[in-house]
Amino acid sequence: MEFREISLEELSFNPFTKIADQWMLVTAGDGENSNTMTASWGGLGIMWGKKVATAYIRPQRYTKEFVDGASMFTLSFLPQEYRKALNLCGSISGREVENKWKIAGLHPYLTDRTVGVEEAEMIFVCRKLYHQEMKPECFDAPEHEKKWYPDKDYHTMYIGEILKVLVKE
Repeated sequence: MEFREISLEELSFNPFTKIADQWMLVTAGDGENSNTMTASWGGLGIMWGKKVATAYIRPQRYTKEFVDGASMFTLSFLPQEYRKALNLCGSISGREVENKWKIAGLHPYLTDRTVGVEEAEMIFVCRKLYHQEMKPECFDAPEHEKKWYPDKDYHTMYIGEILKVLVKE
């Protein structure tokens, strides 16, 4: 099956279930070297007059090095039959295994100077616009810092302009 590009206006899904319950893979890199990780935190919206996606990555994640070193990243949404691969990509590091893609049974998909996931049913191709590390002094609800950051490993938030949406035909 091939991907085809659709407009953002054609999308019809609930972003809360798509991201939080079904999860996504955040991916960056090139044809030579790339990495992907599972994420269940993120968002879609408008920022600076652009349609954007946000992704959050902890400092110890190997994928963060790829996102930091690139101008583009992707968010790939996989069908339910890839739940095991999603679990794997959220629990093993590409830094510690020889080929995370192979272990997960997934394949990199080159597009627009970055990498998505070939098995995805939908890929958002994003251009990085902004990133910022979360800081303890910025929590207005300190109970969230206590609950989610006992090791003080605060996420970096990435805002990416959604340049393209690819869907499987």
